[in-house]
Amino acid sequence: MRSRLRFLLVFALLFGAACFQSFNVRRFSSSGALYRAGMERYEKEKWSDAINAFEKLTFDLPARDTLLPLAHWYLGHARRHNQERVLAAQSFVRLADQFPTDTLADDAIYWSARSYREMWRRPTLDPQYGILAQAQFQTLEALFPDSKFADSTVHALRELDDWFAEKDFTTAQHYIRRRAYDSAIIYLRDIVAEHPNSDFARRSMLELVKIYRLPVMNYQVDADEVCEALRAGFPTDAGVLLVCKMPTAPSTPTPTGR
Repeated sequence: MRSRLRFLLVFALLFGAACFQSFNVRRFSSSGALYRAGMERYEKEKWSDAINAFEKLTFDLPARDTLLPLAHWYLGHARRHNQERVLAAQSFVRLADQFPTDTLADDAIYWSARSYREMWRRPTLDPQYGILAQAQFQTLEALFPDSKFADSTVHALRELDDWFAEKDFTTAQHYIRRRAYDSAIIYLRDIVAEHPNSDFARRSMLELVKIYRLPVMNYQVDADEVCEALRAGFPTDAGVLLVCKMPTAPSTPTPTGR
């Protein structure tokens, strides 16, 4: 019995000490104290505690408080570190929306875009987060053309363009395998129109030529038009030279003298 009581006493003391040491946002008497505590937890990589601190600050601080944009900023990064990409993006978006002239505004838009981008892991997956990332990168490009993230933004938009094109190209290939050629044509044409700078535009045009020449389709005029565009845009490409072979000109008869 005494051993059991001793065990329960030790357990109660340990449990009480653990509760006392836990991070409780309600025990801070001021926003400044909570902000400093949140930073301390952030620097120690205690992401959940930092999230709790900065999230409370985003609700409690007045709109003009200089700590408010910083609270959104560190809340977003704490969520990123905690693998909460979507919530992180939302935190950064709120910072940029509420403080468009703040020095952190372009940084926030960039990191919101990055957070959404990291949620689209393969071109074959639902592109919802890719679309959100593209919108944020485009916003950054439009509002802050001289941002330090300008080059990274251009690269990210090109990569997204390739992924969107690849997704549609994969869908077109699926329809081709099923001999649903009309549906395939719609996707391939969209790639050429909407993603002309992607290499999938060239590949889509080559697929269009092949489909147009199929006996069941017999769109020779369309095939010739696409080949003309391919020769103009990719005059030395091996695939273009193979698929769009120029018709052999008839030989000119040798004139015979009388």
